[in-house]
Amino acid sequence: MNTVDANLMHRRKKISLNQWILTIVLTLGSFVMIVPFLWMLVTSFDWAARLHINFPPRLWPEEPSVKTFEAAFTSIKMLRYISNSVVVSVGVILISALSALLSGYALSKLRFKGANIVLLLALSTMMIPFEMTMIPQYLLFSKLGLVDNYLAFYLPALNYAFGTFLAKAFFDQLPTTLREAAILDGAKEVSVFGRVYLPLCTPIIATMVILLFLGVWNDMLWPLLILKKATKYTIQIGLAMFTYNNGIDKQPSIIMAATTVSLIPVVVVYLFLQRYIIESIALSGIKQ
Repeated sequence: MNTVDANLMHRRKKISLNQWILTIVLTLGSFVMIVPFLWMLVTSFDWAARLHINFPPRLWPEEPSVKTFEAAFTSIKMLRYISNSVVVSVGVILISALSALLSGYALSKLRFKGANIVLLLALSTMMIPFEMTMIPQYLLFSKLGLVDNYLAFYLPALNYAFGTFLAKAFFDQLPTTLREAAILDGAKEVSVFGRVYLPLCTPIIATMVILLFLGVWNDMLWPLLILKKATKYTIQIGLAMFTYNNGIDKQPSIIMAATTVSLIPVVVVYLFLQRYIIESIALSGIKQ
């Protein structure tokens, strides 16, 4: 065996070893992350765990039953809370995604003076923690009479700076010649955006839907501050209030069952749209 073959074999062994190490590390990390979820799932089907949480975690329910889910829907107004969360999430997603796409298209294709400054100002708002603007924002909506109103979720959704950045980066990859050809054919700017570019935006729209849905569905701080009536609570507030009133050590399996139900929409949306994330990050492949 000559020197070249020996070096090649050494490199292959080194790469193989690195792959094994990486696989082991990722497997251990996945195990650590999935154990709490599996514990929640097993406890949610364990009727015996309605009085106490088993520790160490069981791999199988002691008394398998769906009574915990029946009790969850009986004890907690799950359908109302879930429907409220759907109303809030859908409204925020539609407003944020449309706002981001329009602003991203304008910054990418219209090329007006000061576009970079506008983008910089928009991105600078992401550096301000929500906790710093939470109280002023609440006072503003209080003055406007929008406390306990879902408009308090929809109006801030107009400023989706991260979505604007994603949309601009995506539109930058699409050929400008498409717009120029449409303009020459007599199309107006709205038609160019809606008929030419928007059908190509499925990957970035799916990505924004996932990110927005995860954020809005799991948000608890702003809904807790702005919503007053129990009939308007989102699912996270409803679960938090039930847990607070009963205690985490009481009816744990019912709490776990309710939490499992609340996660189903998140899992479904993610599994349905997650393949588009890679498409939105990768180059579109469209050449001018």
